[in-house]
Amino acid sequence: MELYKKPAYLLSEMIKKKECSAVEITQSFFNRIGNIDEKIGAYITLNNEGALKAAKAVDEKIAKGEAVSPIAGVPIGIKDNISTKGLLTTCASKMLYNYVPPFNATVMEKLISNDSVILGKLNMDEFAMGSSTESSYFKLTRNPHNLDKVPGGSSGGSAASVAAGECAFALGTDTGGSIRMPAAYCGVVGLKPTYGTVSRYGVVAFASSFDQVGPIARNVKDIALLYNAICGYDKLEATSVKKSYPDFTKGISGNVKGLRIGIPAEYFGKGVDSEVKEKVLSMVKELEKQGAKVIEINLPSTEYALSAYYIISSAEASSNLARFDGVRYGYRAKEYDNLIDMYEKTRDEGFGDEVKRRIMLGTFVLSSGYFDAYYKKAKVVAQNITKEFNHAFEECDVIATPTTPVTAFNIGENINDPVKMCAGDICTVPINIAGLPAISVPCGTICKMPVGIQFIANKFNENILLNTARAVELINGEAEVCEISGQEGK
Repeated sequence: MELYKKPAYLLSEMIKKKECSAVEITQSFFNRIGNIDEKIGAYITLNNEGALKAAKAVDEKIAKGEAVSPIAGVPIGIKDNISTKGLLTTCASKMLYNYVPPFNATVMEKLISNDSVILGKLNMDEFAMGSSTESSYFKLTRNPHNLDKVPGGSSGGSAASVAAGECAFALGTDTGGSIRMPAAYCGVVGLKPTYGTVSRYGVVAFASSFDQVGPIARNVKDIALLYNAICGYDKLEATSVKKSYPDFTKGISGNVKGLRIGIPAEYFGKGVDSEVKEKVLSMVKELEKQGAKVIEINLPSTEYALSAYYIISSAEASSNLARFDGVRYGYRAKEYDNLIDMYEKTRDEGFGDEVKRRIMLGTFVLSSGYFDAYYKKAKVVAQNITKEFNHAFEECDVIATPTTPVTAFNIGENINDPVKMCAGDICTVPINIAGLPAISVPCGTICKMPVGIQFIANKFNENILLNTARAVELINGEAEVCEISGQEGK
């Protein structure tokens, strides 16, 4: 088997046992990228020299008998809104087409201290705004399972690269489902951690109260390995939670005997494809056979979640993106008459349609006369959603839902219909509103396209999520590298 096809935990063991070198593994992934990324379009920037240098350093440590971390030498891809010192960080936008950060995000410092091999930066929806990775300024990313389908978004490049074997695992960010949706569409595992468990320092902000960095991998153990490396308190980040964390690779046996699984009717109703619903509920029945207890619950404010999410997130985006004005870094319009004209032309030329749409919506709901009518009401809905989840977790340990209401749609199918595009987030945005952890794991296919089941847990209960996801994995099998030979993208 080619090295790029092996899971991260096996690659780690092989490096330590000297069955292969970190350099050989890294080269295997770069060869894979060179062979298929023209079709997939996952990477914006490659870090060839830096990756091979890091891999060589790991091999030298192993040769000297030095201890190395569980992810040392394992190649990883990074979503392009995470700051990487000396390496382009574009947010897939013309606005930051030439931006090279002078510092690393905290998650990058953690990866480097663990001797990770950074392969490059991955494509995404511009400034993480989108559900299909079609709003990228640079390129289109395709779903490895069908090149005519979208990979989901906004972390589409992260999920597609993992599914296609272009990295062992990847980092994404999740504001309203942007890790879980592409993980579901691409048939891999994606974890959105509890808000505050992973530092946002150095991550280009979309909606600060929702954004969270998390891992994407082909199996649950790899997710746990990567989450171990990136979680933890950071004094540089105001919302970072100061607490101790367990070793998340422990206790993921897949034993669900006695586990209470909540099934909310609101996540299985209008808008959810009947076949997706069937696949998810069928997997829940399998878990029930293994000793889990299924409980019907209600989350009535779910129907208002999308509206509240888009009001609050757009308001925060309007504020966060005000800094991109052409003055200090990034794109600047070439022709303008004065300072105000430079601001206006730079933002008009530098931002894409989806980003402009959300900035305008956010500015509108924050404006005088509309703040009370929209923003304040959305915040009340957010509080109600959080209260309902808290009540639900008095009755159950995890909540099971579809990750997405449908499987991956065709490229170009929804790009001109913002309302339809937003509807794809119906099952994921409530979790970000409440700051809860959630995981998506493959639970079957429909017409050869993956279906994801989502498990939600109370805050800081990622260990329960990982164990439940492992139970699904034991039933369904670990995801393998997707072969794309013979596929034709239009």
